[in-house]
Amino acid sequence: MSELVVTLVQADLRWEAPQANHQLFDRLLEGVSGSDLVVLPEMFATGFTMQVEEAAEPAEGSDTLAWMKRKASELGAVITGSLSINSGGHYVNRMYWVTPEGEVSYYDKRHLFRMGEEANHYSAGDQRVIKELKGVRVLLSVCYDLRFPVWLRNRANEYDLLVCVANWPSSRRKVWRTLLQARALENQSYVVGVNRCGKDGNELHYSGDSMLVDYLGETLIDEPENVPFVRTGVIGLESLNRFREKFPAWKDADDFTLTR
Repeated sequence: MSELVVTLVQADLRWEAPQANHQLFDRLLEGVSGSDLVVLPEMFATGFTMQVEEAAEPAEGSDTLAWMKRKASELGAVITGSLSINSGGHYVNRMYWVTPEGEVSYYDKRHLFRMGEEANHYSAGDQRVIKELKGVRVLLSVCYDLRFPVWLRNRANEYDLLVCVANWPSSRRKVWRTLLQARALENQSYVVGVNRCGKDGNELHYSGDSMLVDYLGETLIDEPENVPFVRTGVIGLESLNRFREKFPAWKDADDFTLTR
């Protein structure tokens, strides 16, 4: 029986202050043990910044990536979350996947939030990334990606868990909550959404609403809005597979090919 223990970390991020955020997450993660996967918000070192020349860290020599490696080793868990990164002279919103052994993979955010001018400052990725951990296949995604079901479509059950890290403002919290559950239902998968809370340097407010949702759309983790928290839940692969066998809607899905 395959189970994956996942920890959701919802925090009030310090604006464009990586060292302060490292210290914040050090404190928040002090009591965490026995987790396989720790999920942090989008741009957890800075908040959702467009000041790329000042705030983006170099892909080679990132202090926050070094922190993620240390923390993954300390916790004995994979740690994931996104950063503003300068990759060879162009900027990306990069979601890192860091193992306790120090192995690093990443996904560059595909859908850039034009209403927040993200597309004017960052380059879009064009590759879906699925990682495997303890037999559970995990699709990586970032914030605005959640609005695009074709990009996140679970073709022939290629993944078991969708992870979405975000800085999703409270003015659209109903959309965030609804889409997390919709993606779980339509893809017959678990979904983890980790959002920030508090207020950023642009006076945007974030309610959090980080959730763990099962394949039936039921919320397994769902705390009150506006409150930082660290919560751990379990992804059960055996029950998911039984449901997929009992209700194989995925067999009737439309076939398609993704293009850039």
